[in-house]
Amino acid sequence: MSKKSAKKKTASDEIIRIKGMTCKSCVENIESGVGSMAGVKDVKVSLTEDSAFVRFDPSITNLNSIKKKISSLGYSTGNYKAEKKQTTFLQGVSYALLPHVGCIAFIAGSILGVTLLMEFFRPLLMNRWFFHILVLISIGFATLSSALYLKRNSLLSMAGAKRKWQYLSTMYGSTVGINLVLFLVIFPLLANVSTVSAAGVTGAAIASGDFSELDEGDAYIQLAVDIPCPGHAPLITEELKTTGGISAIQFSFPNVFDVVYDSAKTSKEGMLSLEVFEEYPATVLDESTSQDAIKEIQQKPSYTATGGSCCGGSSCAGPTGGCGCGGW
Repeated sequence: MSKKSAKKKTASDEIIRIKGMTCKSCVENIESGVGSMAGVKDVKVSLTEDSAFVRFDPSITNLNSIKKKISSLGYSTGNYKAEKKQTTFLQGVSYALLPHVGCIAFIAGSILGVTLLMEFFRPLLMNRWFFHILVLISIGFATLSSALYLKRNSLLSMAGAKRKWQYLSTMYGSTVGINLVLFLVIFPLLANVSTVSAAGVTGAAIASGDFSELDEGDAYIQLAVDIPCPGHAPLITEELKTTGGISAIQFSFPNVFDVVYDSAKTSKEGMLSLEVFEEYPATVLDESTSQDAIKEIQQKPSYTATGGSCCGGSSCAGPTGGCGCGGW
């Protein structure tokens, strides 16, 4: 038997996944600890791969003993790639949500009727570039976190970024994805569920999207508002309600607002004179005082209400029944 064959029989090579390493001292600690074990011929730890290559004599020690040694040093072994990817995803989500706390608070205030929250965050939403800034901040958080991660692992370079492309793609993908969900789904949807009473209106709160019960004196107007993204829709909805006499408002992606109002209490001119339209100009797409036109609006599928009685206890069933207070 050759010496080469004999060597193969007395040595076993294993790759061990390691969780908990953060720096070069961790590498040295594991290499020193495992390397001192009887029967271990060679050990090389990779911080970038979160693993250790170990060559040992199976007649003296075994894989379980080596893993126990690593655990005794304060690290864990096993396949944890899925767990690590999930952690990275959750980080990306948190970085995307954190900059939008102000807008979320404004919407919460409009739904719950907390005027203080609305007044506090309104000036921020009046800034045309507000959401662009928030997106940049969220990406900045993700970039800073990624840079710290790469630096901690001695990989702060283009080559290091290429080696950790899965980590970076998960981080940035989740950050950008949550921003898109907020702008294209959550904020536009919440623009139609606010139940804050408009200024000068007593009794039942105005229900966004409730076109089910309209009076004979109601008029209709459709506005296209120059908002830079749908995230500003809740602001426009709340500002329109301050004129008084608004019966219902429905926002449609990306920037269209259908408004039904009492022509005895407010007017097109009164709505268009609002301060919000100085920053975000509005164009009238359609208007009518005809009840036939308003009834046609009521029949649109997007305005069909579902649910039970609401609006402070009064029934507001739509053409197909149910509640018109923001549910459809």
